[in-house]
Amino acid sequence: MPLLSFLLYVFVTSFTPGPNNIMAMLFANKFGLKKTIRFCLGVGAGFFVIMLLSSYFNLLLENFIPKIQFVMTILGAAYMLYLAIKIIMSKDNGKDNDGGKNNSFLTGMLLQFINPKGILYGITAISTFILPYHHSNFSLILYSLFLAFVGFMSTFCWSVFGSVFQKFLSKYRSQFNIIMALLLVYSAVSILVDI
Repeated sequence: MPLLSFLLYVFVTSFTPGPNNIMAMLFANKFGLKKTIRFCLGVGAGFFVIMLLSSYFNLLLENFIPKIQFVMTILGAAYMLYLAIKIIMSKDNGKDNDGGKNNSFLTGMLLQFINPKGILYGITAISTFILPYHHSNFSLILYSLFLAFVGFMSTFCWSVFGSVFQKFLSKYRSQFNIIMALLLVYSAVSILVDI
């Protein structure tokens, strides 16, 4: 497994702005860290379920269509390049206006089932980095736990740094986006070189 590429992909995809991170940051700004932790735990729990489902979905595809691994690797790399372009092209939309009514464990968990970034992240990470090297139930559960923990940590970090991180992003947004996009391009190229 190209470990560096895997970790870079996980880091960039988890810690860049997305629905989980933005909501966690906004909830922490409005309600404080203590009241936002339950949302972050819900995100982690939902992410674990999505990662498990992605693992077994990809495994099912690979078992029934053995040639799918090559195609999934190409699609995974293409999706990473697409994300890199989206990150570079993203603009600051200002503050999201959420009423704050949904700062709960259940909301954090259910958000994962309608979060396209999280679902595509799971399918891509599992098919590109994990299944070519690991197939046991134990491995799939461990990797799902690891990815869910990273998902929890990213939302928690955005909560902790709330307004500080928001100010940093608004001040250095383009530089941050370029660095994150280049890391994704590196990850995509390195997995293409390995096939």
